Amino acid sequence: MSWDWNFALDILPTLLYAFFRYTLVATILGSLLGAVLGLIFAIIRRAEVPVLSPLTHAFIEFVRSTPLLVQLFFLFYVLPLVGITLGPLTTGVIGLGVHYACYYAEVYRAGIDGVPKGQWEACTALSMPTRYQWQHVVLPQAIRNVLPSLGNYVISMFKETPFLFLIAVPEMVQEAISIGGRDFRYLEPVTIAGLIFLAASYPSAVAMRKLEKRLGHA
Repeated sequence: MSWDWNFALDILPTLLYAFFRYTLVATILGSLLGAVLGLIFAIIRRAEVPVLSPLTHAFIEFVRSTPLLVQLFFLFYVLPLVGITLGPLTTGVIGLGVHYACYYAEVYRAGIDGVPKGQWEACTALSMPTRYQWQHVVLPQAIRNVLPSLGNYVISMFKETPFLFLIAVPEMVQEAISIGGRDFRYLEPVTIAGLIFLAASYPSAVAMRKLEKRLGHA
C-alpha cells in the first residue's frame, strides 16, 4: 500500500482535533491531579499519621502493583454497578491521575528526604509553624530537586493516553483506528498519530534533560 498524501491531508484536521480535545486535555488534567494527590500522599507518609499513613502506603503499593488498564476498567465498568457513573473522559483523567499520583508520591518523598537535616533542625530551633516550614522551606527545595523526574512521568502519562480508547474516550489513536476501519487504510492515520505523539513528546523529553542538567549544576 502506497502513501496517499491527499488522504493524509484530509484526515489530519480530525486527528489534530482528537489530539487537542482529548489526548492533551487528559494528559494535562491527569498530571495536575496526580501532582496534587501525590504531594498529599507524600506528606501523609512523611508525617507518619497513625492509621492514615499505613493505609496510604498500602494504597500506593496496590496501585503501583496493578496495571493501569485494569484500574481504568474498574472505574468505568465496575463503579456503575454500585451507583457511581462517570463520563469516559472524567474516568480517564481520574484513572491516570490516581495511578501516576502513586509514582509522584515516591518522587516527592525522595525529594523531601533529600532536604538537608540541618534545614529541619533550623526550622525547629526557630519555632516555625509546621505549615510555614513545609510551604517556605521544605517543599520549595524538594520540588526543585525532583522536577525533572516529575516531568518524565508526565511524558510517560502522555504516551499512555491511548489506553483511554478502551473506555470509549475518542482520543487520537481511537480516531486513527476508526478512520482506518472506515476507509480501509490504516497506513496514513496510524502513522500520522505516531508522528504527532513524537512531535509532542520528543521536544518535551529534550527539555526535561536540559532542565535536569541545569538543576544538577545549579
